[in-house]
Amino acid sequence: MKILAPVTALTVVILVPIYIRLALAVIGKRKAHLVAVGTGNHEDLETAIRAHGNFSEYVPFALLLMLGAEVNGSPVWFVALVAAMLVSGRLLHAAAIPAGNIPKRVKAMKLTFGALVFGAVANLIPLAGAVFG
Repeated sequence: MKILAPVTALTVVILVPIYIRLALAVIGKRKAHLVAVGTGNHEDLETAIRAHGNFSEYVPFALLLMLGAEVNGSPVWFVALVAAMLVSGRLLHAAAIPAGNIPKRVKAMKLTFGALVFGAVANLIPLAGAVFG
């Protein structure tokens, strides 16, 4: 059996526990504050919601870029670079938000945006080959 997108598949496997941890943090704070919807004006719950939301907003788009690039023949090392940037950025961000560490959060977002930009470039490589090759 041939795996068509091993880098993307491994990246998803690595990111799922982070996503679950962030979701469980929201659930735990909702239970602690007895808040079913919204934040109930609890700053720690709002922080947990945004950490989870931020992950949910950026990760799927980056994974789609990785998948497209990998399936369409972009160099594996380039897709792996995107994956490394994404995973390190998301790990750093997940730690920075609850800690209120703005400089670490900025670094995390630079890595995440870098993954998006490099992911787009990784898609342009096979596209350019198809058009000009």
